[in-house]
Amino acid sequence: MLNGTTYVEGRYVDIGDVRLYVVERGQGYPVLVLHGGPGLDHHSFGDYLDPLGEDFRLILVDQRANGRSDRGASETWTLPQMAADVSALASAMDLGSYAVLGHSFGALVALQHAVDFPGHATQTIISSGFPSARFLEHVAHNLEAFEPVELRQQVQASWERERSARTQEDVASLMHDQWPFHFADPLDSRIAEFERRVAGGVYSPDILRHSAAEEYGGIEVEDRLGDVPQPVLVLAGRHDRVCSVEAAEAIASGVPHGQLVVFEHSGHMTYVEESDAYIRAVRGFLHDRGAA
Repeated sequence: MLNGTTYVEGRYVDIGDVRLYVVERGQGYPVLVLHGGPGLDHHSFGDYLDPLGEDFRLILVDQRANGRSDRGASETWTLPQMAADVSALASAMDLGSYAVLGHSFGALVALQHAVDFPGHATQTIISSGFPSARFLEHVAHNLEAFEPVELRQQVQASWERERSARTQEDVASLMHDQWPFHFADPLDSRIAEFERRVAGGVYSPDILRHSAAEEYGGIEVEDRLGDVPQPVLVLAGRHDRVCSVEAAEAIASGVPHGQLVVFEHSGHMTYVEESDAYIRAVRGFLHDRGAA
């Protein structure tokens, strides 16, 4: 136990055609936590969510074809299949009532799960996500206008290299070069601290390369948001250059029971840039499940 959080060694859970690797922290109401990427793993959260382990059972998941989880056939590397994996995992672990928290690519999986399997999760948290690929149209402009100028070529090249990554080292290198784009302040001293705290991840170049060529799953659920019955918390960074506040507003207003929290001093990495406020927002929402 560290700072009140119970740590359980990672293990594999068989969900049918693949086994998913999960790491558990804390006790209580279960929260399935879905990492960003694709091509990353549960280490991308580092210990930033650990304070939630004082009240909840965090189940950090390496998604299909990511991290230590089984790869499965490449034709299953889709958002609908990964969404189905969430319900399959909850069933295999006999969770009963549970919440889902997804960040970045994990947010797309969590949102796909909410519309494909309405009500399976008691609550859903969408952290830095979007409901349609149309909300990515501004990314090219943001890359072209990115400042400081001395980092612009480095960041632009990192995005291009996603389509050709072949090794774990390739992914680690391009992510290192890309992190400044994902923080409100590209020169934020906490970027180096973040990289230290998330060390140890297993990178998966195959699914990154595959997804980069497929619009990162090509999510299109904007017209189905009204079918989501459970409460949905939508978290967004005001200065996110990928997942805009406009996209977050579309989700929060599209679901019947949506709540939006915008972090005014954050980019894409809200749980790093405004950690305390992020934890407060998530904890408060999860504690409200009875009222919801």
